[in-house]
Amino acid sequence: MIGLACVLPLLLGAVLLGGGTELSGRVAARAGLAGALATLGLVGVAWGSGAVVDFPWLPTLDLRVHLALDGISGPLAVLAAAVTAAACLTTWSQQPRGGSSATFVGCLMLTLAGAVATFAARDALLFVVAFELVLVPMWVLIDRFGDAAADRRRAGWMFVLYTVGGSMFMLAGILLLVVSAGTSDLERLAGGAAAALPFPIAMTAGVLLTLGLAVKVPLLGVHAWLPRAHTAAPTAGSMMLAAVLLKLGTYGFVRLVALPMPDAWRRIAPIIAILAVAGIIVGGLVCLVEHDLKRLVAWSSIAHMGFVMLALAAGQVIGFGAALYGNIAHGVISALLFAVAGGLKHRWHGDRLDVPRDAVRDVSPRLGFALLLGLAASLGLPALAGFWAEFLTLLSAWQPATDRTLFKVLAAFA
Repeated sequence: MIGLACVLPLLLGAVLLGGGTELSGRVAARAGLAGALATLGLVGVAWGSGAVVDFPWLPTLDLRVHLALDGISGPLAVLAAAVTAAACLTTWSQQPRGGSSATFVGCLMLTLAGAVATFAARDALLFVVAFELVLVPMWVLIDRFGDAAADRRRAGWMFVLYTVGGSMFMLAGILLLVVSAGTSDLERLAGGAAAALPFPIAMTAGVLLTLGLAVKVPLLGVHAWLPRAHTAAPTAGSMMLAAVLLKLGTYGFVRLVALPMPDAWRRIAPIIAILAVAGIIVGGLVCLVEHDLKRLVAWSSIAHMGFVMLALAAGQVIGFGAALYGNIAHGVISALLFAVAGGLKHRWHGDRLDVPRDAVRDVSPRLGFALLLGLAASLGLPALAGFWAEFLTLLSAWQPATDRTLFKVLAAFA
């Protein structure tokens, strides 16, 4: 089942890209929606049944195609498939500009295939291959189908330069880890193979991986590509960026750094926590003066991912749980907000917030309710998903595994 969940959207995406240019927008959207829902069902069955795929990939190098879902990766794979289905729905009312609908939906399917394969990968090098598969269709969505008024070409190239640059560091760290430990199996690495490495090697691999994955999250300092990419990307592209691509970065921290190399992670975590809290503060301050709706949601994403990384850095079991919950909450909330923002931009022919307009609740009550719900969840209103994610994060930061004084100060600032 898990192998089929990776292959189905990959094949559908290839068919839509290769031979579906004559399809109408609605037919392509229906095909994408059916593919995403089928993938969602397959992911759910594979996660619930504990299905595993494991066969040799490159036997001479002891590399395997090893796929499985667990309590960390399963919810994220479900999120990716569900948001992809919602993204396909947005193409019914908002026809993509810059190319055919089949090409657009095909890119969504390839992104889903890469995301599910990344979450399911139990081999470090397979993880890299699947991760990089996601970047290519995402670049096409921004560069070809993005908003020309928002300088989509510049946004696309910034996305490529930042994310590929991060991938270089990530690949270097993975190769050092795999060669030194003698295995690329993530279960064996987390089971002690990586922890047994000499500390200088583990620390070097951890730093390289951190530099690469920080771009994918993104942490403050390597975040410049995200607001520009969200502003230029089409609605479906922004939904996939927030709910799929950013989750790959935080998931990579768990699988490649925190679990395999706990000693190195304890040294790196305080720096990550400081950058995370700085992102929370800066993201919030920028939101106060931002007049572009999509950029506002993008900057709030930087702040919310700061909460996720603060929870991971805290190191406790509750911190890992808070990070996973925060990832899911942010994925749902941001996807909703970007869908509403795209709908408003389509109606208003722009998304400036400093332009007087009719109240959304009067002209479109359902859209207004969705906007209100998304904003309330994003600001952390109690009883909604955003509140529980941030509350658990602050709780974990107040009682961290190490550096209690530093983390209590950071929790107060957060």
